[in-house]
Amino acid sequence: MQNMSRNFLKSLAVAPALLLGLGTSLTAQTLTNHGARLTVQAGTTLSVPDSLLNRAGSQLTNHGTLQLGRTLNNAGTLASTGLMRFAGSSRQRMVPGGATLAQLEVNNTGLTGQGMLVITDDLAVAQQLRLINGMVHTSSGKTISLPAGAALLGEAPGRYVQGNLRITRAAVNGPTDFGHGVWLDGTGHALGEISVTRTAGLRTADLSYGNRLGSTTKGIDRIWTITAAQSPNAAVPLRLSWLADDDNGLTSFSQAQVWRQASPAASWETTGPRTDASARSISTTVAAFGRFTVSNAANPLPVELISFTAERRGADALLQWATASEKNSSYFAVESSPDGRVFRQVGQASSRGTATTRSDYQFTDLNVTRYAAQTVYYRLRQVDQDGTETYSPVRTVAVPTQSDLVVQAWPNPFGDEALSVLVNTPQAGTATVELTDAVGRSLFSQRAVLIKGTNTLSLPQAAQLPEGVYLVRVQHSGQQRTLKLVRR
Repeated sequence: MQNMSRNFLKSLAVAPALLLGLGTSLTAQTLTNHGARLTVQAGTTLSVPDSLLNRAGSQLTNHGTLQLGRTLNNAGTLASTGLMRFAGSSRQRMVPGGATLAQLEVNNTGLTGQGMLVITDDLAVAQQLRLINGMVHTSSGKTISLPAGAALLGEAPGRYVQGNLRITRAAVNGPTDFGHGVWLDGTGHALGEISVTRTAGLRTADLSYGNRLGSTTKGIDRIWTITAAQSPNAAVPLRLSWLADDDNGLTSFSQAQVWRQASPAASWETTGPRTDASARSISTTVAAFGRFTVSNAANPLPVELISFTAERRGADALLQWATASEKNSSYFAVESSPDGRVFRQVGQASSRGTATTRSDYQFTDLNVTRYAAQTVYYRLRQVDQDGTETYSPVRTVAVPTQSDLVVQAWPNPFGDEALSVLVNTPQAGTATVELTDAVGRSLFSQRAVLIKGTNTLSLPQAAQLPEGVYLVRVQHSGQQRTLKLVRR
């Protein structure tokens, strides 16, 4: 194997060891590492046009170039001091499993909305993150981190990091460009190490964009969180910039405003005067750090929501809401969640478009016991005619106690999100949870100790599964429930 050069394999299963030496060029359509040591040496290229699975107990070391066409799923040990390149033409996925990469390059030539790399875990990139084509996407709770000395290259319209991107600079004592939309001048402040986390492109109120900023309804779809080792001792010059992708439906930034929030629970406050930011760059000075965003000071509220309630009516939940006025509103999406974290749409109501008088709405969510939860969470996603979205506050409904075993998988279909099984039981005890393929062959099983009421069981193993149909079976106290799962 050491002298293999420019060879192509349809699939490759590695055990117990494979060393790709200097000058080697190996292409395998798919590659699975079954507990072996796989090493790609410097000057060597390993190309996997489809997927690479590094199973638990396996070691993958890359000192050269590792190029992937679809998925990297790491459940073992991964060390990459070389280049990790994702070069595909459809949506790709990376499960880094806690690994740190030296260099990550994304060159996905897929169509808009599909040409992206989805990163499912926290990821550190020690030297360089380079974007050539396509987007990089993280979920709301995961972060890509670039430590001091690492560089971000290639962000442009249609080609940037959606989600959370943290860039750190050490000993900031002068003008410093963080590279993802923040420039500040630390001259004379002895601020020490500064980290800036940018949350962008997630279209989620209070997470990636500021909501209800003074007389405006929202800001751009970027929030920067700045933390420093030492607080400023005087005003610090700050400049924020963004791409048109994150305008968030706002137009004409001739009267733009910088806003600061001391913490996610605090109110947004203006920082500096209104100014012309038509070039999508705005400067101000700040006496303290925190969360920052930008709004168009002339943007009016499209919908004024004056009430939103949710209450149980028998086995159902009745949701009612009212608006005082509407402008160019398209519809309301009703979203529910059994845990208050992951929401899914369960209904939709057309809005009045444009109205200057009160409008009333209602929606009934049938049979709330299907959530297998003691509390169901609801929110409204108001969508404008231009696609801009705004979220309501969350409301809850208590669900009557079940006298039988109830099981639900969430989310289903599932993708890059964590898969959970929600079990509601009238009595405590030990349960068996088994996952099988579509024909009933067991893939893995686990035992869980349940309490009376609602239990949430995590199935991290499901993240390693390829797309397809699966079954999850729960056995407890002489009862059994089976659900069909879809991995998208």
